[in-house]
Amino acid sequence: MAEHEHVRVAVVGSGFGGLGAAVRLRREGITDFVVLERAAAVGGTWRDNSYPGCACDVPSHLYSFSFAPNPDWPRAFSGQEHIQEYLERVADTFRLRSHIRLNTEVKLMRWDAARLRWEIETGDGTLTADVVVSATGPLSDPKTPDIPGLDTFPGKVFHSARWDHGYDLRGKRVAMVGTGASAIQIVPEIQKEVGRLTLFQRTPPWVMPRADRAISGAERWLHRQLPFTTQARRGLLWGIRELQVQAFTKRPNELGLVERIAKRNMYRAIKDPAMRAKLTPSYRIGCKRILLSNTYYPALAEPNVDLVASGLTEVRGSTVIAADGTETEVDAIIFGTGFHVTDMPIAERVVGDEGQTLMESWKGGMNALRGATAAGFPNWMTIIGPNTGLGNSSMILMIESQLNYMADYLRQLDVLGGRAALAARPAAVSAWNRRVQERMRRTVWNTGGCNSWYLDENGVNTTVWPGTTTEFRAATRRVDLSEYEVLRPAKVGEAVPISRTEKGSSGGAKVEAGA
Repeated sequence: MAEHEHVRVAVVGSGFGGLGAAVRLRREGITDFVVLERAAAVGGTWRDNSYPGCACDVPSHLYSFSFAPNPDWPRAFSGQEHIQEYLERVADTFRLRSHIRLNTEVKLMRWDAARLRWEIETGDGTLTADVVVSATGPLSDPKTPDIPGLDTFPGKVFHSARWDHGYDLRGKRVAMVGTGASAIQIVPEIQKEVGRLTLFQRTPPWVMPRADRAISGAERWLHRQLPFTTQARRGLLWGIRELQVQAFTKRPNELGLVERIAKRNMYRAIKDPAMRAKLTPSYRIGCKRILLSNTYYPALAEPNVDLVASGLTEVRGSTVIAADGTETEVDAIIFGTGFHVTDMPIAERVVGDEGQTLMESWKGGMNALRGATAAGFPNWMTIIGPNTGLGNSSMILMIESQLNYMADYLRQLDVLGGRAALAARPAAVSAWNRRVQERMRRTVWNTGGCNSWYLDENGVNTTVWPGTTTEFRAATRRVDLSEYEVLRPAKVGEAVPISRTEKGSSGGAKVEAGA
């Protein structure tokens, strides 16, 4: 095998997870790393999702790194452009630019068992790394449904995460497919300029009021002058959400009051009883992602908007046809249909110690030890892995917990010394996943009576964490070496004591942790 550029750590992706990993590596004194980014700029999902009205549904001061507070957030819930600016600033402030390789898509990552390293094929060449940190995130690859006849549609078609800013919607007849987090932000924005908007809704969402407001200049001045006030604000926002977790995970029946608030939010704008019936969910609030908007329902009440309470099933020429038979002539179709969350395409590009892809390994469902490491994939970690998502708080809290785990993982490799790799024990991965799924049984996501994107094709919730962020922080504070096998390169002609090691399928020698 020809020699390639070699780094200690290769980070894949430059969104919150990838940039956070890069900052943490520098703070750990590790500078021999690269960040591989397929796009032309950092930012991840906040770079890709630039649709009209795009904003975060987590308060700004909680949706930012604890080590990079921003006293100048302009709104309580910041828009996409402000979050993208923040991420660009993080890349500059922490001197990450020299490590970032833009327009460098990872084509394949293959474990080299003989040399205990990863060989990474990119669109810009090949390199090797001791450790791979995959931070591509679950909201990176849009999902567009396979609609019969869509390929023959003569008009414009695009996904919300690939918004075509060159297409003028003014006066057009537009079909919006989906009623998720993106759609409820898009609808109020484009309703004001399109000729007619037809919204295709398979399942109505629960929509709560959005307590957004501009953050005053005085508040921003105070946060700049007295940084502890920013920390206090963040701490208050975090604490409130920690207290809410019990209702989601153990006592879903207590969410009835929240449902009443959401219904009042709807009733203020929607006066037609038939329309209200179409927009009222039949499942417990929280089962699907709770959405926030003050403008969604008023937009639906406008005379140029039609709600079709049925999914899009067919396209015939310029006519879009719903499952209930409704036919509508449109000039453009916009899909707000989510992402490949439980079947992330990156998993097809990771080849482990037995020649299997991560996708093949996860064919029965995604699972990873403490949401980070997968059996059969030594020295490979993921940020925002299986069962690390949240239903009511900031994912940045979970990312920072996983960065703690990553840092200790690298420290353990340093302590071991020499050429070494850590391989998650299948029994440890199974035990962790079993505990997670046992806790999941009582949660609103499993008992609420809906079919959400949190569930995989087998109906298993492989997405959400069934506990508090405090619990997850404790679970990922340190690497437990008893959950791993230590791999060493096997030397030709050198006998290895059977009582201490066993020959593994990876081709290296497996040394019992702690031996």
